[in-house]
Amino acid sequence: MSAGPQVPGVAGPALGTGDRPTPGLRAGPVLAEVIALWLSTLLAVRGLIALQAGAGLPVLVLAGIPLLFIYAPVLLCRLRGADSWGYRLSIPAFSDREGWMGALRLAGIVSAAITVPWLVGYHLYQRLLFGLGPTGGPPPELLNLVVHQIFFVAIPEEFFYRGYLQTRLNELWPRRWTILGAQLGAGAIVADLLFAFGHSVVQVQWWHFATFFPGLLFAWMRERTGGVVAGALFHAFCNVSVVVLDSVYGVR
Repeated sequence: MSAGPQVPGVAGPALGTGDRPTPGLRAGPVLAEVIALWLSTLLAVRGLIALQAGAGLPVLVLAGIPLLFIYAPVLLCRLRGADSWGYRLSIPAFSDREGWMGALRLAGIVSAAITVPWLVGYHLYQRLLFGLGPTGGPPPELLNLVVHQIFFVAIPEEFFYRGYLQTRLNELWPRRWTILGAQLGAGAIVADLLFAFGHSVVQVQWWHFATFFPGLLFAWMRERTGGVVAGALFHAFCNVSVVVLDSVYGVR
C-alpha cells in the first residue's frame, strides 16, 4: 500500500499488531469480545460516577475512570494471552521530547485547520437556533481544565477507543483507504461509532452522535502516527474549546 503524502514533521508509524488482518480470525468472536469490553467498561464508569455522587464520596474517586479506560484493554490482552505492547498502547515518557513535540505538532496542524470553520459553525448554531451571542468570558481555572482534559479524559479515551478497539478491529478488516498518509479501514468506522454512542451509555445526551465526526480525525491521527497522543491532544483541544465557547456564549 502506498504511504501517501507526508505530514510535515511527523514520521509514519512502524507496523504492529492490528496493522493488517490476521488470517483465519473470525469476526463473530472478535466483535463479541469488543462489544463486551466496551459495554462492561462504560457500565463500570457509569456505576463509579453514580456511586461517587450518591454516596458523597470525594471527587478523587473519579480518578478510577481513566484507570478503567487504560487497564481494561490491558487486562483483556492478558486474558487473551496477547501482548498489549503489540497494540502500541503506550504513551511517550515525559522525557521523550521528540515524541511529545511530534504529537503536538500534528495536533496543532489539525487544530489550526478546523478552528475557523468550527468557530463560524458554533456561532451560527448558537445564534440561529438559540439567539445567543458572545456575552461572557472563559471559564475559571482554564489551566486545570486543559490538564484534566488531556490526562484524565482524552488520553484514556484515545487509549481505549483508538489504541485498542480500533486496532483490534483492524485485525478483522483491511485498511483499504489511504488518506493523507494514513491507512484506514472499517475498524476505524466501527470503533468511532462505539466512541460516539458510548457517551450515552454513561449519560444520555441527544448530541452525542455528533462526536462521531471529530472521532474520524482522532482515528486518522492514530493511524497516521501509530500512537494515541496526537489524537488525544486534538481530542482535548475539541473538549476544551467547547467548554470555553459555551462559557463565552453563556450556555453554561
